[in-house]
Amino acid sequence: MSSIGTGYDLSASTYSPDGRIFQVEYALKAVDNSGTAIGIRAKDGVVLAVEKIIQSKLLIPGSNRRIATADTHIGIATAGLLADSRHVVNRTRDEAQQYRDFYKAQIPGKIIAERVAGYTQAYTLYSSVRPFGVSTILGTMDKTGPGLYVIEPSGVHYGYFGCAVGKGRQVAKTEIEKLKLTQMTAREAVKEAARIIYAVHDEAKDKDFELEMSWICEESGGKHQFVPKDLLDEAEAEAKAALMSDMEEDEDE
Repeated sequence: MSSIGTGYDLSASTYSPDGRIFQVEYALKAVDNSGTAIGIRAKDGVVLAVEKIIQSKLLIPGSNRRIATADTHIGIATAGLLADSRHVVNRTRDEAQQYRDFYKAQIPGKIIAERVAGYTQAYTLYSSVRPFGVSTILGTMDKTGPGLYVIEPSGVHYGYFGCAVGKGRQVAKTEIEKLKLTQMTAREAVKEAARIIYAVHDEAKDKDFELEMSWICEESGGKHQFVPKDLLDEAEAEAKAALMSDMEEDEDE
């Protein structure tokens, strides 16, 4: 079978002879061209971190954020096409609000993940639309505790203790696997997430980046908030120091 989508990549509703949907695979490529986004589920909360590549020095710091709030207890980090991610964020907000209006309660993390995944998957069924070129990380906090989910362009979603999407996902996953996540506090996870983002950033190929971080934990009152500036600055300083130390060790060898 051909490994390229000749004739079978014109529509998301068409399978290739070997059972592949090339439009979904191309959407994953769009995600891989984006900066890295990671999520860490600690014992008392969830931390989201994004390597937001700065496309122009003229951009205002803090603009075009890759992390958003869908509800007071739901945070979203995305990797992929920015316009697509905004659409997914708005849909997530609508789903959370509809649930709140109907049931008079916050939507549980598992249910919001299922609903957004179902919406994403619908865009792989029709020839009149294209799949979303974005992978979404949902961080939640509900009655069952912290939750972390990833929704891929295919509509598949999984629950994780730690996850990574985007350009540096393989290196990031390797680093996350080394952590003792069930014993880690959210404050400790912030520092580890910053270190991982700095470790996966390729200065030789990529432009400068801005580190975005948010958390939902006991310290934030169970609400999704951006990490306080003093803690973010401390985490970045430690991440840069760790990166310099690793580079010096490599030079000595």
